[in-house]
Amino acid sequence: MEDGLLGELRGKIIETLNLMDVAPEDVGADEPLVGGHLGIDSIDVLELVMMVEKDYGVRIDNKEVGAKVFASVRSLARHILENTPGRLN
Repeated sequence: MEDGLLGELRGKIIETLNLMDVAPEDVGADEPLVGGHLGIDSIDVLELVMMVEKDYGVRIDNKEVGAKVFASVRSLARHILENTPGRLN
């Protein structure tokens, strides 16, 4: 399930941040999101937080959690999978 979510998140990151010249395959699952080659900064992270809350119902409500969650697409996917409301354990 994580693999499907990785692909979905790549597309949503590109769409949310209007990265028109970036293809989903250009976003590595384990590459740093913030400060990496995509040029994502703290303002972009706020936009991504809103997208995650709206689309997945998962809150990221403090800076420490956010730093871990947005370390990579894979860490974001894991956080969503572990914290989705109504998720079966």
